[in-house]
Amino acid sequence: MQHPRYALDMPAFSENDPLNIRLELETVPAGSPASLVARQLVELLTGGELAPGSRLPSERILAEQLGVGRSAVREALAALEILGIVQIRPGSGTYLRGGTSELLPTTLSWGLMLAANRTRELLEVRSALERSAVRLAAERATDTELARLGEYLERQADNLDDADAFIDADVRFHVQIARIAGNEVLADLLQSLRSMLGVWADRGVRTWAASAVAYEEHRRVYDAMLRREPAAAEAEMHEHMDSASARILATEQERAAG
Repeated sequence: MQHPRYALDMPAFSENDPLNIRLELETVPAGSPASLVARQLVELLTGGELAPGSRLPSERILAEQLGVGRSAVREALAALEILGIVQIRPGSGTYLRGGTSELLPTTLSWGLMLAANRTRELLEVRSALERSAVRLAAERATDTELARLGEYLERQADNLDDADAFIDADVRFHVQIARIAGNEVLADLLQSLRSMLGVWADRGVRTWAASAVAYEEHRRVYDAMLRREPAAAEAEMHEHMDSASARILATEQERAAG
């Protein structure tokens, strides 16, 4: 049976935007986790009807219209802020960050997050996309692009004992490969998958030994790209993804056991 739907007026954040936004919220079953609230809000916020900067109703109103507790709404909004969909301004309210097109990658991330126990499947998808990206990048890279990629590799080597700095260089290395590949859809999908896995599991490079292994894997990928050998670059990325996936899954299992 279809749940009743309610309409809410939301004032726009921008004073120059006269749009009176109406947001329909469908009640969710009592006791639903915050993820169900977040799922519905994501669908509504990315439906294309809300202007960037629009202010959402208060937690109290959202809770009343959804038929859930304020704590569930608060948790859902906090998660959406982490994913970059909304911005929470203390004392002011919660605002939609950007337009629908900008939110699509993070929407995918959230949708995947809602499915439990999918880490292994996500890792398989990520591996396939990373291999496609590096093959294209090896074919298309300019000397300047390869030089920038090499800088991120050097940062990894310089920060084997600094987990946060190493992870930053690690992410930038992969992002640069996706950019060199020149396929925006592929880059967006990879960004979403990295965001998803970053929320679920530790990246598995929190020790010097793990960072050293990851660095060596990246170096072999880079060397194959320098040689302009797409097949070799793809093969090296395949090995790196297998190794990285094993680290993430091991971390996930330890977390579940703990």
